[in-house]
Amino acid sequence: MSLNQLLSHWRAEPTIFSNITEWRKIEARSAQFKPFPESVHPTLTQVLSQRGIKNLYLHQETTWEYAKNGHNVIIVTGTASGKTLAYNLPILDALIRDESARALYIFPTKALGQDQYNELSAITDDLKVLHNLTQDNAADQQLTQQYSIPVGIYDGDTKPKDRPAIRNNSRLVITNPDMLHMGILPHHTRWAEFFANLHYLVIDEIHAYRGVFGSHVANVLRRLKRITRFYGSKPQFFLTSATIANPVELGEKLIEEPVDLVDQDGSSRGMTNFLIYNPPIVNEDLGLRRSSLLESVRLAEDLFYYDVQTIIFGRSRRNIELILTYLRQNLGHTGIDLNSAQSNRVSNAELIRGYRSGYLPSERRAIEGGLRTGKVRTVVATNALELGIDIGAMSASILAGYPGTIASTWQQAGRAGRSEDPSLVILVTTASPLDQFLAHNPGYFFGRTPEKALINPDNLLILLAHLRCALFELPFQVGERYGKLLIEELEEFFSLLIQEGVVHKSGNKFFWLADRYPADGVSLRVASPSKILLQIPQGEEWTTIGDVDYESGPWLVHPQAIYLQESQMYLVDDLNLEGGIARLHPTAADFYTVPKVNTSIEAIHQSAAEAVPGGEKSYGELSVISQVTGYRQVKWFTHEQLGSGDLDLPANELNTMGYWLSINSKTVENLRQNGLWSNDANKYGPDWTQQRDRARSRDEFRCQVCGLEEGDREHHVHHKTPFRQFDSPKTANQISNLVTLCPSCHRRVETVVKLRSSLSGLAYVLNNIAPLFLMCDSRDLGVYSDPQSPLAEGNPTIVLFERIPAGIGFSQRLYEIHTSLIKNAYELVNLCTCRDGCPSCVGPAGENGLSGKQETLALLSLLIEQSRIPDQNLS
Repeated sequence: MSLNQLLSHWRAEPTIFSNITEWRKIEARSAQFKPFPESVHPTLTQVLSQRGIKNLYLHQETTWEYAKNGHNVIIVTGTASGKTLAYNLPILDALIRDESARALYIFPTKALGQDQYNELSAITDDLKVLHNLTQDNAADQQLTQQYSIPVGIYDGDTKPKDRPAIRNNSRLVITNPDMLHMGILPHHTRWAEFFANLHYLVIDEIHAYRGVFGSHVANVLRRLKRITRFYGSKPQFFLTSATIANPVELGEKLIEEPVDLVDQDGSSRGMTNFLIYNPPIVNEDLGLRRSSLLESVRLAEDLFYYDVQTIIFGRSRRNIELILTYLRQNLGHTGIDLNSAQSNRVSNAELIRGYRSGYLPSERRAIEGGLRTGKVRTVVATNALELGIDIGAMSASILAGYPGTIASTWQQAGRAGRSEDPSLVILVTTASPLDQFLAHNPGYFFGRTPEKALINPDNLLILLAHLRCALFELPFQVGERYGKLLIEELEEFFSLLIQEGVVHKSGNKFFWLADRYPADGVSLRVASPSKILLQIPQGEEWTTIGDVDYESGPWLVHPQAIYLQESQMYLVDDLNLEGGIARLHPTAADFYTVPKVNTSIEAIHQSAAEAVPGGEKSYGELSVISQVTGYRQVKWFTHEQLGSGDLDLPANELNTMGYWLSINSKTVENLRQNGLWSNDANKYGPDWTQQRDRARSRDEFRCQVCGLEEGDREHHVHHKTPFRQFDSPKTANQISNLVTLCPSCHRRVETVVKLRSSLSGLAYVLNNIAPLFLMCDSRDLGVYSDPQSPLAEGNPTIVLFERIPAGIGFSQRLYEIHTSLIKNAYELVNLCTCRDGCPSCVGPAGENGLSGKQETLALLSLLIEQSRIPDQNLS
């Protein structure tokens, strides 16, 4: 059986074919070859030829020319296009010719660094073997020495006993940003000879360096360049990236030097079938779809039976383990090893493997080897395998949910078809608005330039953290530059550090005074270095099992929260924010917890504002004050609400950047006249107080949900059928429609049954669709809607704010693309087939099936300059 046979089967199978919203064939591409330049060292040409590389691709030859002219280069070509050889060729050529030259390779993950170490070691071993002949004279021995290019990998897995030899002997060192930040730069004196002769610096997969991580890495590179200047070297840069909208801009922001772009991909590819598969609807009224995980498993089972080697990408560790479990259970315990001449029966545990962080390095290497040899037929992975680790030529790639960015989608898709054979890619969409937008607008995905990767190296918290590290590494001279900061700005920062007592100025230099090692307290993955340690009891002692960043503490590890780590469930007993410690104990609860948060927002500075159809758009600096006030207990899988609790935690203030859209009075009045505005305060009528007291008395002043008696504060009275559904207050306030609830239960009930207005519906869809335009995670943005916002003189306003202190540029980008954002939000809601709101558009409907879809569409139509509110077809 073959891939083409399976595709024919799917076309004829209505339960599969009817769910495919797009079946696009990406035609095969022929290679554009170039001969090896005559200037390449003949020994290197010979070694590569022995390894089957007889010619170069166009982009490899172009990179060679730029490199030989001393230019910094960024290579932006497809997955498995030979980017690695493009920079290895000029670097190895130079290392052969100059025995003093050194090179540093920086990869975003340890796994990718290990993979490239194996490849480079094989090439350099071949070089050495080719010239490791018995020589009689000193000149020949000197020549032999030049062909010896020791390669070392220096990361967190490198044994301490091996590190001195790597520092002293390796001419090509492979590392990652975290090790460079914590283990190399602070100890640069041990690397003095290496840095003095550092000629080449490779930064691979720079599209991974975006947001907070990228802003940190840009500062690590500032520190690295400062140290190389101190030792008298100025390395040439080679950068690589997946396809993004702004590779040159990102590259130049990272290294703060000009780069030349190489983006004409000369590699070959086979024909690719790219399918967008939208799971079937199982509840039309609520717009609920069958699980994307279960549908991914179903498709993967077919691929397994048809002997198509497949990689399945999931979006979380939990999803990976679920898919892996379902596949192994559904396919039975044994299978046929089709690579064996005797068709030996083997365990499906060997044929179907998982791959994610948390596995031992030796286990990951074994899985990678099994994929290359074909002994592993199906692998379920997180984005750990998205980057260029060599796993051979996979035939199919299933993406169980949109990966979050167009660039990552193409990276994961590129893991299939790593040869000239036909391949298959399936994007299985979830019920999220972002996934549903792509399911209904495939042309947007296939026709749009991938997103811009944004970083802000001068984010105040990140910058100050790395200035401390840089001062620890080397004193600063008065007038010395750091990145593109003005000298006056830099000295203001030094004044702050002097007041803090960690820096001292002597003569014309600034010196680090503190005893502590600053890099040890700076994580490259978060903006703030503060942590909350997670501790569990072990005998009479407390053992630390991990940590969370301080800002996330009240959300993730508040008292009575369920916290998951490595599939183990813990219940939080206590959270000490001042001490930075959360105490937990193992549990086996059948629920998870969701925090309840109150938020308020104030403007600090408005950077820009502009009138737009229906209102005004703005962006600027905001103060976001949030407080976790309680939590809900939600049952696994069924999502049933099991209970809730109140919390008394301090409020957290976040100074950040935000984009906001205010709705003007004309738009509100237009909606109000058409009965499509439900954000006005309810006017309960003159008899409300009397009816309210009658209801409380009838219910014996006791909450009718949890049974709590009234104390110092009166309980609330709730309308069973929402007030707005009645023609008059008198009808709405009938005693039979009223029920007594305590404040906690009332908040919970209102959340479930409230009418989702046009404002909150629009906030929901904008928050979910915005990441499509930004290379960010949905958790990087917060959303807030206010019918009477102080940001807009009391006008209704929606705010999207960055959850990163001081922001990194997302808000300005949203301000710039406002028109496109609104138009695509309208299209998403309008194309959704639900009756009145669902998780895929404006949010789930309440118990009465009312969710404000019509109201949200009406508001969106006025925000894109439609002259009238369109008729809605919501049947």
